[in-house]
Amino acid sequence: MLKKIIIASRESPLAMWQAEFIKKLIFEMHPAIEIIIKGFKTQGDILLNESLATIGGKGLFIKELEYALLEREADLAVHSMKDLPMDIPEEFRLIAISKREDARDAFISNEYGSLKDMPKGAIVGTSSLRRQSQIKSKYPHLVIKPLRGNLQTRLKKLDEGQYGAIILAAAGLIRLNLKKRIKQFISSSESIPAVGQGALGIEILSDNKILADLLRPLNDEDTARCVLAERTVSRSLAGSCTVPLGAFASINNDTFSIKGFVAKPDGSEIIYAEKNGSKSDFYKLGEALSETLIAKGAKEILSN
Repeated sequence: MLKKIIIASRESPLAMWQAEFIKKLIFEMHPAIEIIIKGFKTQGDILLNESLATIGGKGLFIKELEYALLEREADLAVHSMKDLPMDIPEEFRLIAISKREDARDAFISNEYGSLKDMPKGAIVGTSSLRRQSQIKSKYPHLVIKPLRGNLQTRLKKLDEGQYGAIILAAAGLIRLNLKKRIKQFISSSESIPAVGQGALGIEILSDNKILADLLRPLNDEDTARCVLAERTVSRSLAGSCTVPLGAFASINNDTFSIKGFVAKPDGSEIIYAEKNGSKSDFYKLGEALSETLIAKGAKEILSN
């Protein structure tokens, strides 16, 4: 029986909350195990003056955590699934995906109630090409400006008047008890979320069988089905933060629904598709969605 587990986490308040959340779940199952959280500063947290699309993508948020696993400085790493690259090196294993929080995007503003209330020339803050393309497609009169930093930094920039509104993941605001800052939850039909948004993943070394057995019960099967299907879409389309695409799956009883889009960054061209079926066919439905998007011209958009 393990006596101690060390969790590797980014040092941002939200990342630490997520690590604490997983720590609590493990403790509830195994109260005799000592659980320690060790914070690491990643390149994605340091390089805040450039867009992720130009400095290497969301993988910059996890490299230091994976290195800590390889060096045996930590036993597991907790990630936001939307930050986890599509291809995981064979040394590592995604052992569990915990139950998803609200996956929608959130509209935050001190002046306006929603995107449709914003006048021509009003500034919206986001560094996500996925959000940018969908906003520009529906609200071409709005100005999109980059927004980086942790959640508190982004809210501070809004409060200083640098933006008329900002768009953030609702999950992070809810987890940090900042739900009251949300003026509007943007429906997944208006803004398809990022792949894996709102879900947490637990990564370990592939050869750590003892820890794998201990952590496997933390996997939420329906959340995992949804996130893995979404990741299938992103992988098929070479998805990263340099590509404006999104995919979102949901389960209602036995019915599995997945929708996705691919767009040009300026929103001038956007392709949508949706598939429905049994949740037992989640992988096939993710693949079918990818094939439909490709048939509609996704590869041509992404190659430009």
